[in-house]
Parts: sequence; C-alpha cells; structure tokens
Amino acid sequence: MTENIGIIAGGGQFPRLVAQEARAAGLGVVVCGFQGHTDPATAECADVFELLHLGQLSRMIGFFKEHRVSRVCMAGSISKPKALEFRPDWRAAKLLFSLKKKGDDALLRAIMADIEKDGIHVVAAVDLAPGLRAPGGTLTRRAPTDDEWKDIRYGWPIARAMGSFDIGQCLVVREGMVMAVECLEGTDAALMRGAELGGAGCIAIKMVKPGQDERVDLPSVGLSTIRNLVEHHYAVLAIQAGKTLFFDREEALRLADEHGLAVVALPDDFA
Repeated sequence: MTENIGIIAGGGQFPRLVAQEARAAGLGVVVCGFQGHTDPATAECADVFELLHLGQLSRMIGFFKEHRVSRVCMAGSISKPKALEFRPDWRAAKLLFSLKKKGDDALLRAIMADIEKDGIHVVAAVDLAPGLRAPGGTLTRRAPTDDEWKDIRYGWPIARAMGSFDIGQCLVVREGMVMAVECLEGTDAALMRGAELGGAGCIAIKMVKPGQDERVDLPSVGLSTIRNLVEHHYAVLAIQAGKTLFFDREEALRLADEHGLAVVALPDDFA
C-alpha cells in the first residue's frame, strides 16, 4: 500500500516542489491549503487537495486522517497580516487560549504537538527537497568588501538575538547601524523600509530563529528577494548556510552577479 504524506501548504512554490519530490519518491500526496494564502495551482501536484480557512485545525487533522496520512509537513508562507483575520475552530481556539506566548514559533510548536496527538508524525518539508538548502560560502562572483564584512559581523549577533525573542528573521544594517527589523510585515517590506532609511549599500541578514523547530518556517530567499535587493541597491545578502531555503538559486545568483550584489551563506557560529 502506498504511503500518503500530508502537506500543509502555504503560499509560494515550496509546497509544489515538495509535492513533486514526494510523488517522485513514490508517495501519495495529500495537500491542505488555505484560502487567501495557497496558490490554487498547488492542487495540480496533489492526489487529494482540500482548501480550508486558516484556523480550521480540527477539520484539517480530520482530512489527513481520512486519507490515511502517517506523516505531514508544513511548506510555504502564511501572510502574517492576513493571518490576523483567521477563523479558529474550537480546537484552534482551545490551543490559542493555552499559549502564554503568541509568536510564530510558539504557535507552530503548539500546532505540531496537537497534530502529533492524533498519531500523525510531523517531518521537515525540506528533507523531501534537500537541494533547496543554501550551500555555504560566497555564492556570487563578488565577495563582500572589508567594510561590508564588518557590517555583517555587526549585524549577525543582533539578528540572532532578535530571533531569540521570536520577532523576525531579517535584519538590515549599514555602517554599524540597524536600519530595519522584520516584524509582522514580512521580509520584502522590511527590505524596502531599510533601503528607504539607509539608502544604497545596505546589508540584509536573514537567519533561522535560535531554538526554532527547524521542521517548519525555515528562512527562505529566492529570485523575488534578489530582485527586491537589486531594485533597492543593496550591497550584500548574508544568509545561514544549510538552514536557508534558496529558491530559483541559479537564476537568482545570475541576477545578483549582473548587478554586483554579493550573496554569502555563513555557518551558525560565524562571528
């Protein structure tokens, strides 16, 4: 009997890539998406697809159990401003009421624990598509200058500390000053705001939150990120090697090279 894997699908291409890899591995693909977040085209990559309102936790778990899902993964983004409009069912409301903290990581951990209570094992989506992990080193032709490395070293521990408070994954710095911190608005808006304040030559840093469960919500970058950085005249993008998802990497790095943007992927203990 074919094993069915469940995918809790947010926005972007990640859910489709995971579904395609799962199918290639001979797995049945059962996908649950959310209205206003999930690309409808994701349904084309699934054997079974259900579209719910964000917050219908009981129905989602019932859907996976109905289709004999033994493992489930979370893939794709959820718009944080839109997420404030979610409609919790009784199970989701009970879970929310039990939380002392309402940050991303706390909420995702609670959801995963609740899913696993029903005998469905939560796994990392990226393990089905390991080629999306960013390799370490300088990924572009241009490496950061000495001054840019100073800014990266300045911002790296700040980004880690910011993440430890479950605030966001992205930080913008320039000349030893913080220009922007990602909060509810998401990475692209934080990058735009940072450039408005710092002008040309800013450094963008993005990393996983310390202590975050890496089965879900890994930081991600891609072609749209690079376009945003180029448009706003950034100098460097620094990401975490092995723990950042890099979509459309070849095309994105080609664009970065065309515009002299340096992209580096650094180890956890970079200092």
